[in-house]
Amino acid sequence: MVENNVKKMIGKVFNNIADAIETGQFGERIRVGLTTLGSEHGVENLVKGAELAQKRDPSIEVVLIGPKYDTELTQVIVETEEDGHKKMEELLDSGEIDACVTMHYSFPIGVSTVGRVITPGKGKEMIIATTTGTSSPHRVEAMVINGISGIITAKAIGIENPTVGILNVDGARQVERVFNELNDNGYEINFAESVRADGGSIMRGNDLLAGVPDVMVTDTLTGNILIKVFSSYTTGGSYESLGYAYGPGIGEDYNRLILILSRASGTPVVANAISYGADLVRGNVKAIAKSEFEKANKAGIKEILKGLTKDTKKSEEDEEVEAPPAETVTGTISGIDIMELEDAVKTLWKEGIYAESGMGCTGPIVMVNEEKLDKAIEILSKAGYVSKGSDPC
Repeated sequence: MVENNVKKMIGKVFNNIADAIETGQFGERIRVGLTTLGSEHGVENLVKGAELAQKRDPSIEVVLIGPKYDTELTQVIVETEEDGHKKMEELLDSGEIDACVTMHYSFPIGVSTVGRVITPGKGKEMIIATTTGTSSPHRVEAMVINGISGIITAKAIGIENPTVGILNVDGARQVERVFNELNDNGYEINFAESVRADGGSIMRGNDLLAGVPDVMVTDTLTGNILIKVFSSYTTGGSYESLGYAYGPGIGEDYNRLILILSRASGTPVVANAISYGADLVRGNVKAIAKSEFEKANKAGIKEILKGLTKDTKKSEEDEEVEAPPAETVTGTISGIDIMELEDAVKTLWKEGIYAESGMGCTGPIVMVNEEKLDKAIEILSKAGYVSKGSDPC
């Protein structure tokens, strides 16, 4: 057994020397696997992407996992998608490959993928967190974890202090409040500023197109749609030609580096996804993930998220509350999540303040009498509907 291991080691050394002489690349190469079954565009499309990735970066060795194909790339032969995923996991767990790019792979709950796109406004790269998988069954909790995963990925590809924006979808304001609380507790989040005149860390469509944040936080289903649009808006949708695909599965204590392609991903995206995997290996994404989750846990993220999933406002929602006498409402309060808007109004009614819900240019608002604005903000802040120190709209 020992003799066999020594022979394998010696063989690997000689192979590395031969590769170095041939390519001019000295030092151990990063081995990125690619499963080649399942694409809507056929095996050839994937192999061409793999050849392109290895040609433009000789420090990468691509290992094809699939049926035999006429190519000089390293190959591990399998005949079915299921066998391809089994072999991929085996090669990852043994350390024979450092990362793998695949299609149609199911991650456990708690793991979701972090995409990487090229935005059309200024040609800027942007990370979308997340694009497949499920960080949590609870929407807001998932988006918070998505944000941590996005930060991890950004740091692994060399962005030391990534800016973070939150897409203006249901739950965005709750996510913002959690991020602020984590910031207060010592887990630093560097908020991006919207290009719109009113600024803030809640991102609109303009910010998506311009690639304003390094990391755009959203729910996975929305992120999945965004990846598809950014990847194929020039091709009509059947062929994804831009970007780096759906990215690596990131989760606390998850140790396999598996990146996801769409079945519609074209050759350029396949090549970029392989390069993305190599970037993450170079950046030691697993060590960064361990460090970031430890820091978030130290800042109390688990306790904060537990508070989100408890039905703390159920009695308020179920209780019939009569509105106080109507009065002029010209003072507005923003920063309230759409899903909590009516509950926030009822909370003010219970305190004797007449309020109405509405929709401003930046999202949901609560409207109250100008003279009662400060008191209303104080009440909503204590009840957890707006961040501490929120300003009126």
